[in-house]
Formats: sequence, C-alpha cells, structure tokens
Amino acid sequence: MKWLKDIFKAWRRETYLVFTDIGVLIFFFTLPLIYPIVYTLIYNPEIITDITTVVVDNSRTAESRELVRQLDATQSIKIVGYAANMTEARTAFNEKKCYGVVEIPADYARKIGRGEQVVLDFYSDMSLLLRYRQYLFALTNVQMEKITELTAQKLSTGGLVTSGISGLPVDTQSNFLGDPTQGFASFIMPGLVVLILQQSMMLGITMIAGTASDRRRRNRGRDPYEYQGGSVAVVLGKALCYMMIYLPLSYYILTVIPHMFSLPHIGHFRDYMPLIFVVLLSTAFMGQTFQIFVRERESSLLVIVFTSVIFLFLSGLTWPRYAFNKFWLMVSDLIPATWGVEAFVRINSNGADLSDVGHYYWGLWALTGLYFITAVLLRHFTVKARRKALAQTSAATAE
Repeated sequence: MKWLKDIFKAWRRETYLVFTDIGVLIFFFTLPLIYPIVYTLIYNPEIITDITTVVVDNSRTAESRELVRQLDATQSIKIVGYAANMTEARTAFNEKKCYGVVEIPADYARKIGRGEQVVLDFYSDMSLLLRYRQYLFALTNVQMEKITELTAQKLSTGGLVTSGISGLPVDTQSNFLGDPTQGFASFIMPGLVVLILQQSMMLGITMIAGTASDRRRRNRGRDPYEYQGGSVAVVLGKALCYMMIYLPLSYYILTVIPHMFSLPHIGHFRDYMPLIFVVLLSTAFMGQTFQIFVRERESSLLVIVFTSVIFLFLSGLTWPRYAFNKFWLMVSDLIPATWGVEAFVRINSNGADLSDVGHYYWGLWALTGLYFITAVLLRHFTVKARRKALAQTSAATAE
C-alpha cells in the first residue's frame, strides 16, 4: 500500500508541476492540438498542379501544336507560352517565370509521319522533387496516349480495323495503396503525427527537469517540489501523469484530424491505440531518462527541437530505413517514434491489424523496458549523489 501511495503522490506532484507551468502546458497541449492542423493546412492542396512551363517549338507544325495542347490539358502542366529558342526559354527559366522547358525538335512531324522514333528534350527545375515527380507522371501519360494514337493510325493504314483498339497491347495501371490521391499531406501526416506526440512529450518532460534544476540552484541544492519517494514509484507516477494527458490527445490527433482533412484512415481504433499506448509509455520513460542530463530550462527546447529533424530522417519517412547503414539503423531502433511511425502507417493507411505489425509492437515493449530500467537507475544514483552532496554541504556549514 505504501508503494501505491508513493505512485499516487508522485503522480499528483507531477500533475501539479505540469498544470502550473505555462511552458509545459504549451508543449503538452498547444503543440499537439495546433501542429497537426497547421501542417495539414500548409500541405493543402495535397498535389502540385498547373506547373508553369514554356515550349520551344522548332517544328511549328500541326502535330507539334497538338502535342502542346495535350501537355497543357494535363492536371500538372500549364503551358504559359512559347519561346523562340532555348536562350529565351533559359531566360524565362532563370527569372522563375517557368519551372520546366519542353523542346520539340524540328523533325518532329516528319519522323512521326515516317513512323520513326522522336526524342523530345525536357528541362526541369530540380529544386523541388515534387514538381519533377508531377512532370514525370504527366509526360509519361501523354507519351503513352500518343503511342496508343500512333499505333492505331499505323494499323489503320495497314487496312486493319481499329475501332476496338483502346490501348496498348500490354497496358499498365498504377494503383497507389494507402495514398490513392498521391497527396503529400496524405503521405507524410500519418507518420508525422506520431513524431509530434513523441517530441511534444519529450519537450515537456525535459522542461520540467530543467525547471527543477533551476529551483535547486536557488535553494542550495534542494528542490522543494520534488517528491522523495522510491525511484520505481516516482518513475511510474510521473509516467502515469503523462499517459493521462496524452491518451486523449492521441485520439484527437490520430482519429479526429484525419476525418477533418479527409486523410487516409482505414485502420481500426482497436489496432492502433494499443500500439500508440506503448509508444507513449516508452516515450515517457525515455523522457525521464534524458531529463537527468538537462541542467537548464532552455536547453530542453534547443536539444529536442534540434533532434526533431534527426528523428524525422531516422523514422524512414524521408528515406527508407533499409537503406541506412548499420550504425544509423541501430540508432533509429532506439527511438520509439521510429517503430511507431512504421507500424501506424501500415495500420492507418494500408489496413493492417495489430498482428501484422507484431514485430514493431513487441519491439516497442522492449524499448519500454529498456528505458524504464535506465530511468529508474539514473534517478536512483542521481538522487543518491544529490543527498550525499547536501550532507557534505550541511556538514561544512555546521563546522
């Protein structure tokens, strides 16, 4: 009973510290509530359309003008004008009046008429890969349609019936699982929200520790708000406080936000909430492990915000984890959000259930155990060192 009372008192004290610190409240509540909305609004509309493009038509024939009309009819490309030559097109490109240049060769119509292969030159601004991606899709689709049209014409010239020809002999179709619109928000937000949950909790926990360090400096090594209980009870009590706050926030971020913005959300609540529970629990213990090293309130903001970019890269959202070298793969395995992001995306976007992501689920429980042990040990030895330092200071003062 004493152990349970220690957990309750540690939870009560940590809850008091959270709700009396405006900085911690911002990280624990404002950041998870506002960030997903702001990020999703920034990424809407989800796909890039009407990319300004200039054409250098050296052919100046009906066939080349038809090709330009087909390009302009796509969702991604907007033909804003013709350039007399590549020098003029390059000037428009450098002045950011366009992000792509299509050069049609002088022999375009002649080669088309002879049934020969034609090569068109395309120049793209590579400063944003999303633009190039849309260009690639649009140009490929126009190319396939043109091939179908020319194939039908060739068969018709040979005296074959072409009324039933609707495509190539071997057709290709693209079905984008998990992100049918190919939107950027639908791609990145399901994984990003898990990282937001981890980082906001880490920011709040380390800021509480930095504030406690400030109080100890003002009170000759003593923190009047620190609960002097057993290390295991205190670690569990603090974790209980964080879980009480973040479980409702998780439901809001993972369920309400996707419905608000029509993001992919085909996973079931019973599958992803147990997973997120373990992500939050391991993050709570990881935060208590890291807070031992925080000596100032402001340092938590600098360190955690800096690592947010690193954790984003290590999560596999921007670069696949199987392409990491062994060192970075090992580092990424020590971050709860890495396992949470990969598993949640599979559940939320691809319809997996908890058994399908069992590897990630049990890996998170292993991280939870690891960080629980480190948090308890570090707290035990840190508190012991502080008490020893206080005893020595008191003895010196008495002498």
